[in-house]
Amino acid sequence: MAPQEPAREAPPPPLHGVVAALIDEQGLISHCTPSLAELLGRTAADLTGTPARGLLHARRPARSGDPSGGAPGGRVMPLRHRSGRPVDVWVRLYPLSGTTAVLALGLTMEALSAWSDESALGRALLTQQAWQIAIHGPDLRVRRASPAVARAGRPSAGGDDPLCDMPSIEGGGTGADLLRQVMETGTPEVAASAVLCAPRPGARDRLYSMTAAALHDFLGRPDGAISSLIDVTERYRSMRQLDLVYRASHSIGGSLNVERTAQDLVELLAPALGDLAAVEISEAALRGGEPPSTVQGLRGDFRRVAVKHTHGPWPANQLQAGELLPHIADQPGFRRLERGEVLVAENPHEYAAFLGGDPGSARMIPDGMHASIGAALVARGRVLGYVQVYRTRQPYSFDGQDAKLLKEIVTRAALGMDNARRYTQEHRMAVMLQNSLLPPVSGSTAAVETAGVYLSAEGDAGVGGDWFDAVSLSSLRTALVVGDVIGHGLGATATMARLRTAVQTLSDLDLGPDELLARLDDLVHRMAEEAEHPDTVGASCLYAVYDPVSRRCCLASAGHPAPVVVLPDGTTRSIDITSGPTLGVGGMPFEVTEVELPPGSVLALFSDGFIEATSTPGGGDDLHGRLRDACRPGRTLHGMGRELTAPVRAAPHPARDDVTLLLARTRTIPAAHMADWRFQPEPTAVAHARELVRDRLRQWNLEEALFSTELIVSELVTNAIRYAQGPVGLRLIRDRVLICEVTDSSDSQPRLRRAQTTDEGGRGLFLVAQVATRWGSRYGMSGKTIWTEQALAPAESH
Repeated sequence: MAPQEPAREAPPPPLHGVVAALIDEQGLISHCTPSLAELLGRTAADLTGTPARGLLHARRPARSGDPSGGAPGGRVMPLRHRSGRPVDVWVRLYPLSGTTAVLALGLTMEALSAWSDESALGRALLTQQAWQIAIHGPDLRVRRASPAVARAGRPSAGGDDPLCDMPSIEGGGTGADLLRQVMETGTPEVAASAVLCAPRPGARDRLYSMTAAALHDFLGRPDGAISSLIDVTERYRSMRQLDLVYRASHSIGGSLNVERTAQDLVELLAPALGDLAAVEISEAALRGGEPPSTVQGLRGDFRRVAVKHTHGPWPANQLQAGELLPHIADQPGFRRLERGEVLVAENPHEYAAFLGGDPGSARMIPDGMHASIGAALVARGRVLGYVQVYRTRQPYSFDGQDAKLLKEIVTRAALGMDNARRYTQEHRMAVMLQNSLLPPVSGSTAAVETAGVYLSAEGDAGVGGDWFDAVSLSSLRTALVVGDVIGHGLGATATMARLRTAVQTLSDLDLGPDELLARLDDLVHRMAEEAEHPDTVGASCLYAVYDPVSRRCCLASAGHPAPVVVLPDGTTRSIDITSGPTLGVGGMPFEVTEVELPPGSVLALFSDGFIEATSTPGGGDDLHGRLRDACRPGRTLHGMGRELTAPVRAAPHPARDDVTLLLARTRTIPAAHMADWRFQPEPTAVAHARELVRDRLRQWNLEEALFSTELIVSELVTNAIRYAQGPVGLRLIRDRVLICEVTDSSDSQPRLRRAQTTDEGGRGLFLVAQVATRWGSRYGMSGKTIWTEQALAPAESH
């Protein structure tokens, strides 16, 4: 709407600027108007009775015609001003009936020029052929019009004007509303867009740029309006097409999410093409799988994922977002859609016929639908889904240009969706790979109960290189591991997989934390040498081993944050460990820190990403407070982990680094479930050891394990006395399994071998391996320990 104009001055009255004189039979001026006397600098009395020819200027002859293109039939005469200067006046003589007297009427050149311009403007507008000009009376009927008005089927004079029924595109209303507003306010309307609907079905609607201004009579009273219509159909459509294609290239395909891309598509199409828009996607495409190459009817395998209604919420009686499409039998139109064609329906009946008339398809036809247009989302020969656009309030149909525009947009959207689908497929494989590499979120052993949390820095759409682990070791011990590989993405995940596998392998060797990190450091160093960019390969790691028998925890760190322990009484403290260099630096030893943890203590191991993402001003003290609040009595470890990572989950954006947290609640083995003896290296010690073991197993009601345990003890104690120096230790531990440990001072590694028929020995470990579930050896500060495990029935393990 144009801004309000200032108050308009009233137009000059009719015959404004006209001068007149009455010339009698003798050529004398008998009467004159005061305006003539004023024009010549005289009075009426001075002019009365003077010869009319005496008013002509002697030095300038009279000019016939009108050089400015004014009214014909007169001439321009130079009259003499009282001062002697000439005054040009256009004069026309009118004879009076019954006498030779004449009436002379004249116009000044200024008035003649203004009359000539206004008359020429009116004639030019009303006779030109290019666009439609019409003068409307107060009743909006046409009084006068240009030839183009009649050619457009509108009345050139009188009659009802179709312009009055033209709906406006921008602000609603019709052409009649706009003309009345112009006449009431006096404010012109410039380039308002309106639609002249086609007079018959199948014909093409036309778009016009409409300009209107109010008309006033000579007294300044409203007297109608003038309207101008210019056909801008092609220009409007071209501009809209360019605009939509530009917006489509910037707004569609930017997300690697199929549903988000579908929503971006409907947001673009409504209201650009219609009032309602909907997108249906194949169930396979939503899962990241391969969509079909052809569709033999709809059988619940397509889901509506995005809808948009320009004028309010999506209608409740329509198929909603998230619902499956109804069963629709195969239609010939499906083949056309799969070939990339766009299908247009001129009315609801035609659209219903395309859907096959199935009762369930009624929920796909909006109330008041005038027309619909649809296309298939086809990319790389696969049918990802369908797009539908409906017009309900817009009363004009879709045409070929709309179809070309929709096909252009849908083609771009289909490629974006297919990229999102393929990304979803690859991402799910990557996440599946990483999840397969990580341990279960929660676990339970005789030593600890554990719960872990891992949040990628790229949110649900990413994978990284952080990991945690809980590895069961010999003699009911458990190793707790947290690591952080440099970088993100699949490369970091692959490095993490190699390191986690190496940690598990080295853990099975029962290496101490310091020696295990040293071996792991060598591995990372070799990996860096193999990499194209060695500086991008590295990791930090914390390795801890908790023994539920001694309740002691041994820890070593390779550049990783120190863990925090929450004691049973609620107090917290950081474990003061001496951190070594990050893995891959090489050449530096790692130190072991040993602490005693009461049963029920919660040990928190985490990455630096956890500290950064959850910390507030206050740093470590704040971390201790949050751990103390989360580890309230009665809380599960899983609940503690979710509470501690809640700030990361609630943040609007993913954390800058992967967030990893491992919580472990310590347990202990009751003293009644253990037995510990020491023997001097004498042959009688073997029989004494068997006797003590028999008594203890009877006390534990484990008579079924007597034979196998006596055999294990006999062989291991005998070997220790035969090959070792100094006392021999024997320990039994009863839990879910029965553990037997024999410790001696020898550093020799026991080996399992098959004895030959003629060999006198070498069968001891072979027999032990046959009766034990697992067996192995580990080294201590001095000497070694050979251990075995035997499975117990559930009733015996309590």
